[in-house]
Amino acid sequence: MTTKSARRQLTPVPFTQITLDDPFWSPRQETNRTVTIPHMHQMLMETGRIPAFDLNFTRLVPSPIVEIFGDSDAAKWLEAACYALTTRPDPPLAALVNEFAGKVVAAQQPDGYLNTHFIVTQPDLRWKNLRDWHEMYCAGHLIEAAIAHHQATGDPKLLNALCRYADHIDTHFGSEPGKRRGYDGHPEIELALVRLYHATGERRYLKLAQYMVEERGQSPNYFDIEARERGEDPAHFWAKTYEYCQAHAPIRQQDKVVGHAVRAMYLLAGVADLAHELDDPTLLETCERLWDNLVHRRMYLTGGIGPSRRNEGFTTDYDLPDESAYAETCAAIALILWNHRLLQVNGDGKYADIIEQTLYNGFISGVSLDGKHFFYDNPLASAGDHHRVPWFACPCCPPNLGRLLASLGNYFYSTSADGIWTHLYAQSSARVQVQGQDVEVRQVTNYPWDGAIRLELRPAQPQTFTLHLRIPGWCDEWQVRVNGAPLAEDPALTKGYLAIHRTWGPGDQVELTLAMPVQSVWAHPAVRQMQGRLALQRGPIVYCMESVDHNGLGLDRISLDPAAVEQLTIEHRPDLLGGVTVLCGAAALIQAAGWEDALYRRNRPPTTQPVDVTAIPYCVWDNRAPGEMRVWFRTG
Repeated sequence: MTTKSARRQLTPVPFTQITLDDPFWSPRQETNRTVTIPHMHQMLMETGRIPAFDLNFTRLVPSPIVEIFGDSDAAKWLEAACYALTTRPDPPLAALVNEFAGKVVAAQQPDGYLNTHFIVTQPDLRWKNLRDWHEMYCAGHLIEAAIAHHQATGDPKLLNALCRYADHIDTHFGSEPGKRRGYDGHPEIELALVRLYHATGERRYLKLAQYMVEERGQSPNYFDIEARERGEDPAHFWAKTYEYCQAHAPIRQQDKVVGHAVRAMYLLAGVADLAHELDDPTLLETCERLWDNLVHRRMYLTGGIGPSRRNEGFTTDYDLPDESAYAETCAAIALILWNHRLLQVNGDGKYADIIEQTLYNGFISGVSLDGKHFFYDNPLASAGDHHRVPWFACPCCPPNLGRLLASLGNYFYSTSADGIWTHLYAQSSARVQVQGQDVEVRQVTNYPWDGAIRLELRPAQPQTFTLHLRIPGWCDEWQVRVNGAPLAEDPALTKGYLAIHRTWGPGDQVELTLAMPVQSVWAHPAVRQMQGRLALQRGPIVYCMESVDHNGLGLDRISLDPAAVEQLTIEHRPDLLGGVTVLCGAAALIQAAGWEDALYRRNRPPTTQPVDVTAIPYCVWDNRAPGEMRVWFRTG
């Protein structure tokens, strides 16, 4: 029997205490605030998702599912807007926030219920189809928005309204006599209820979250019960299996990440929360087991997850096709949320590695540099027909991306009983409390383009504590100096972190240098689609090629010499794609000459010719002329 604790030893430093002024994230945060969030508001108005809270709309019956759960899209926009307001005053945005918060409060029903579709269009069907209709999912996002609104404005009106809604749900669902043993087909409310518990101190919300996680997948399955009550045969469920919504087995019995990728990650974020809150090692072990399956068998190099468009999720181990990869932006965001929670348990750098890998690649690829165009899915190859668009019929990804970007500082630092943990690197300033004393931390760096990082510590007075510096998993060589001098002993890494324990004084400096050569990346032999291919990475950045840089040449005809990868030229181009570092060098191109009138030919293998190539960061592809893109390249 296990005896280890599941309590978190680390506490994240909130984004409100972090200011990014780096060349990579700071412009993206500003674009998010000034362009993306207003653009999303306009689209939510035009598509009726915000006006729906006026309760004067008409809608077809049966309604498209994307309309039924439209409240969640508006809620995520509100959360993103509130985070932006928390760090920077913006009167026009504040007015929009106040107006929408008022609409939400006014739409709430006397019994606390708050879902616009089932208030207006099908009131007789409330709570009749938890499997498909996302009522609790919408409630979860409204709860998170209400918490953010209270944080940003100090006004409790929206938070009070969502507490009433949570109370309504608690009245109807649970294991107590007279309640229905239901839970939502799309997890999200679980983690939201834990947040609501922290915001209010009301332990009933934590208990409700625990119930929803532990009831999921129990027998008899609730989704079978409610289907029969609707007069439906559960066997006719379109997805064929409750793996789709992670309700095929109780959570502690699950051994693989399955089904819809976003649902899986939201559920596991809630599981990680409960492991800590309840000090339940069995829930932590469940997370660790599923994390191992995901990261070592079911995750793309970019941090994208979920290869299948059919279920927006997982298939089988090592099934990671590149051109048909789904890798939904929301799934990358949820992956970050889950790993951030696991990172706080005991500071294991493998979780921070996944956060960084996903942030710089499969997450930020979801939005264009102009802030007005979005990817729903993020393939690792394109024949030239995949492009960002201004909006989607199911617009879950844009506001989800907006809320994470606005609160990005959350992921940089944590504190523990012994000191400060630095998880991510970017030029920034932070206000941290260590053992009750204020410490300012300043990072000076051009990361991720350069591995030289200088940290300046400014405690209010000399103070003894440990500074934990993450050495990324991609980094094989590093150097560290304190106030210009190397450490007396070569420091050892503990779970990916370098610990420097000393008495720190105002103005002390730590210089960390992470070697950033160009690296070739190879896939596991069981990833059948990627055999004989390699990808390029430098630091946390995964690279790709676009046909716009290669005169329209077919990118799949390019092959790279593995022995020459480290000789690729590293060149920073401040005038390209917002300022990026590119990789340039020689490759081989399969010639098309001689094939004009032949589809096949015998005994005459293709010939190659030298060609110069340029690779750009994957996260900024499709910001120029349309064309092909590829991450994985032939090696012969």
